[in-house]
Amino acid sequence: MPDPAILRDSTQIVLPCGILDEHREGLDAEFTVTMVEGDRRCRIIGSPIEIKAASAFLARHGVNFG
Repeated sequence: MPDPAILRDSTQIVLPCGILDEHREGLDAEFTVTMVEGDRRCRIIGSPIEIKAASAFLARHGVNFG
């Protein structure tokens, strides 16, 4: 059985909401993901393929996470 933490890491990105604000439109237009806002953190949730592509998109736009 796979480790749930590994599966979770491959299906979501967690960032401070302020960082996501500037890229929300691009992510929404280009990828099939769900964005969930918490108190200070926002989660981008999607399939492993979409999350990998969204990660590359954010990296190209200078968002550092990891």
